[in-house]
Amino acid sequence: MTDRSQAAPVIAIDGPSGSGKGTIAARVAERLGWRLLDSGALYRVVAWAALGRGMSLDDAERLAGMTASLVIEQDPGAIRVDGVDVTTAIREERISVGAAAVARLPEVRQALRGVQQGMRVAPGLIADGRDMGTEVFRDAELKIFLDASVEERARRRHKQLMEKGSGVSLRDLFASIQARDESDRNRAVSPLRRAPDAISIDTTKMSVEAVVAEVLKHVEARGLTAGTARGGEG
Repeated sequence: MTDRSQAAPVIAIDGPSGSGKGTIAARVAERLGWRLLDSGALYRVVAWAALGRGMSLDDAERLAGMTASLVIEQDPGAIRVDGVDVTTAIREERISVGAAAVARLPEVRQALRGVQQGMRVAPGLIADGRDMGTEVFRDAELKIFLDASVEERARRRHKQLMEKGSGVSLRDLFASIQARDESDRNRAVSPLRRAPDAISIDTTKMSVEAVVAEVLKHVEARGLTAGTARGGEG
C-alpha cells in the first residue's frame, strides 16, 4: 500500500459519460500544474494495441500480458504508445467498442492499475474516470463525483458530434447514454458508483468555468494547491 505521507496527492474525478469530467479534469490539472490521468483513454489504448496485433478482445490472459508490456505516455491532449502518437487513432468507433469490451476484464483492469498508480508523481495527479475514487485511488485527498441529467449529457455529446460533422440524432444519443449508464453501473468489475467520501456536483445547469471554480474551492479547502500531500488515515 502507498504511504500517503510520502505519495504525491491525488484528486479523483469520477462520473458517468458526458458529465464533463474529462474537460473539468483537464482544466483543473492545468490550473494546478498537476499531471492528468485520462483512464478511459488507457482502455482505448489496450483495444487499439490488441486489434493491431490481431488479438481476441476476450483473451484476458494475453491482453493483460500485452498491457503490462506497453509503454504508455499521456500528456494533456496527447497519448503515445511505444513512442507512437495514437491520440486520434484511439477515438475511432471500433476502438470505442473494443475499449468497452476490454474494460470488463478484471485482468486488464489489474494490469492497467499499475500504469495508473505509476502516474502518481509530484506535484500531484488529477485522475479522471469511473472508478478512480472507489478502486484505483481509494486514498485520494479529494474525490469529486460529477453528474448531469441524461438529457443534458446527450445534448452535450450531440453538440460535439455536430461540430465534427456527424449526423447522429439526439434521440439515438439519449438511448446510447442510458444504455452506457446501465452497463457501467451494473458491471461486475469496478462498477460506476459514487465513493462515500466523494463530493457530488450536478453539472446539468453549470458552465465549465463554474464547475472548475467549485472543484478548486474544495481543492483549496484541503490545502492541496501547494501540491503537497498530507498524512492521515486512508
